[in-house]
Amino acid sequence: MQDCLFCKITKGEVASETLYEDEIVKVFLDINPSTNGDCMIVPKKHVVTIEDLDDELILHMHKIALKMKALLTEKLNCAGLTIAINNGYGQDIKHFHMHLTPRYQDDELTHSFNTQNLLPITEVKKQILS
Repeated sequence: MQDCLFCKITKGEVASETLYEDEIVKVFLDINPSTNGDCMIVPKKHVVTIEDLDDELILHMHKIALKMKALLTEKLNCAGLTIAINNGYGQDIKHFHMHLTPRYQDDELTHSFNTQNLLPITEVKKQILS
């Protein structure tokens, strides 16, 4: 896609702080990091949502996520890693990508959600399985 920022980054048309690259994906630091080492795994092929991925691509991204976790743990001494994928609503850039956010003791990152309108868990299960 011509106007896709991630396509431009993977092609080298827009600069990035690249941590890893192969013929299938590029891993680069997030320009708006939540923690030190916050990065993204982005396929070079333009795919928009998880439904657009083939098994080979998602498996490759999983393998690279494991490599990056080991690298970030070794080099940055993080205590854990949050892996996130936004799909559809909440996906700011319409190019599938995987966020890797290193977690540190006392990093104070929280993911608070508005829980006021949630149904009882048993009702949600019933709706899903009906």
